[in-house]
Amino acid sequence: MPKLPEAYSDRMRAQLGEAEFAAYLRAIEEPPKRALRVNTLKTTPEAFLAQTDFPLTPTGVSPESFYFEEDVAIGRHPLHAAGLCYVQEPAAQVPATLTLAGAGMAVLDLCAAPGGKTTQLAAMMKNTGLLVANEPVRNRAEILAGNLERLGVTNTLVTCMRPDALASALGACFDVVLVDAPCSGEGMFRKDETAIRAWSPEHVLSCAARQWQILESAALLLKSGGRLVYSTCTFAREENEGAMESFLSAHPDFSLLETRRMYPHSSVGEGQFMAVLIRAQGMHDDSGFLAAPVGERIPAFEAFWRETFTLEQPDAMLLPDGRVLLPPRLLPRDLKGLHIVRAGVLAGELKNGRFTPDHALAMAYPSTAFRATMGLECGALTRFLAGETVACYPDRTGWCPATVLGYPIGWGKAVDGVLKNHIPKGLRIR
Repeated sequence: MPKLPEAYSDRMRAQLGEAEFAAYLRAIEEPPKRALRVNTLKTTPEAFLAQTDFPLTPTGVSPESFYFEEDVAIGRHPLHAAGLCYVQEPAAQVPATLTLAGAGMAVLDLCAAPGGKTTQLAAMMKNTGLLVANEPVRNRAEILAGNLERLGVTNTLVTCMRPDALASALGACFDVVLVDAPCSGEGMFRKDETAIRAWSPEHVLSCAARQWQILESAALLLKSGGRLVYSTCTFAREENEGAMESFLSAHPDFSLLETRRMYPHSSVGEGQFMAVLIRAQGMHDDSGFLAAPVGERIPAFEAFWRETFTLEQPDAMLLPDGRVLLPPRLLPRDLKGLHIVRAGVLAGELKNGRFTPDHALAMAYPSTAFRATMGLECGALTRFLAGETVACYPDRTGWCPATVLGYPIGWGKAVDGVLKNHIPKGLRIR
């Protein structure tokens, strides 16, 4: 690890005291531990433990949180491809738990990519209500949407907007707002050497100014009585306690419930600051925010659904470009002014009167939702994940998901004893 900037070391020594600063230095010289969070939208911690072929150790953060060894290629593992887990360091798993997000709520993750906290919120909400995941940078918003797809998240509207523009479009309509703010990343020094090289006192102040602007937008988006959780992965007071003090002095209708600090030498993970605020009851609600989306008749999709699924067909929306969406059960009444990357589940595409399912549709439902599936293991599983065709039952025809240990990993199309592969090229594991 590169030498820490002298100004940073001096500040941390003063902040922690000599003895604790020495413990901090020893901790960041140790290699970081890798951790994952079990996706309870698809499985349970107990089932995941029973099905993995590598050792897991609880982190203590939550029942879903486990360490795994450095030599485990988790991104190439079939259970990861099936969306049963998300790689996420333990400290980063704490802020979402402080939101107390639950079923039926309207929740906003204002700085959402790459999706760790968003997918955690979706699991806490049990895929109900409405979860808006906003990411201002387009390519990061696409990564976010991909992670939501893999983990089977269906209740989310992914937007790509500046926080102030989102506030102008939606107003005070959320029960919960999570602000995992862009920061100077001091908590990532052990994992990311570029964060050390990018650090400077000026960078800290620049981040603090940016965080102030984001918090101002967050205040405009939260209902009266709502809960605002602010977090960073940095240790600078200007970006943490100082940010809260400035915000509270400008917003007397907010009160601070608690703050938490996590350091690599005294807690699990790399480091985190968290603050929980509550907005007082008042006239801050936009009561006309949520409405059930209006479905429409799409005959080709309806026929596909009847042939492929055992469930009642959900409402679907046909976009002008032929894409078919299964939107969240609740949406803003007015979608004007929103730059939407994804709404709910991309079911597939209608072209020349024929419906072709999207990968997201296979990942959004358990195996029991399909009339037929094709369980794969060993060599056939490896080949299918790599994008190859595999043998299937001769009497099987049409679309069905391939599965690993009973969990869908992507669409196949059975033709004459062969399961043709429809896993997107970018998701294949070679």
